[in-house]
Amino acid sequence: MWQRMSSGQQVLLKLRKMIISGELEGGARIAEIPTAELLGVSRQPVRIAFRLLEQEGLLIKNPTRGYTVREISGKLVHDALEVRGVLEGLAAKTLAEQGLSEEQKKTLQHCIQETEKLFNETDEFGDTELERYHHFNVIFHDTIIEGAQNVALIQALAKNNQLPMASAQAITYDQNQALSEYRRLHYAHLQHCSIFDALVHRQAGRAETLMREHSSVVILGETLRNVLSA
Repeated sequence: MWQRMSSGQQVLLKLRKMIISGELEGGARIAEIPTAELLGVSRQPVRIAFRLLEQEGLLIKNPTRGYTVREISGKLVHDALEVRGVLEGLAAKTLAEQGLSEEQKKTLQHCIQETEKLFNETDEFGDTELERYHHFNVIFHDTIIEGAQNVALIQALAKNNQLPMASAQAITYDQNQALSEYRRLHYAHLQHCSIFDALVHRQAGRAETLMREHSSVVILGETLRNVLSA
């Protein structure tokens, strides 16, 4: 069942976008109190967001206090996404070869159905819609990765997720480009449908190829593409 994101996750989305867009410049030092005041929230959600952004590789914890915004290298992001595609592709291939359990099939199908409802309900995403999309997107990816039952793969992916924008958690959405962003996420949803179909029919090669192609679609929105092409 979908549950609304916590305040920490909502702050996370805002800060992630500020870092990617350059509003928070690479090398800048940031701390809880001024950031909380800037966003009009308490320190607790900012503290949570800082920790998650550190895990995503967008913030570096200072030896004494506070964090430093990490410089985003286009090559680093590209390399991290390429590795993610290889690893998630391998997970999909392995799961297709093993065959979906009834529970895995039910979970993936539920994610697709709920996301389809979301796109049928609206032709523009606000915070609530993005929260729902994010929720089911993460479950979809985690189900495939965990379903592969490959400890080395899971650990390698967890390590790669510490690089900037490499994680399935790291979704961006630019409201100034609402139509193209909506279409991007809808295309990613259609890819989920194709991946699920390949898994159900145990088409290992197709599942791997689709998952590799899918790896960067949700993440690489207008904001990040503009930054990396600058």
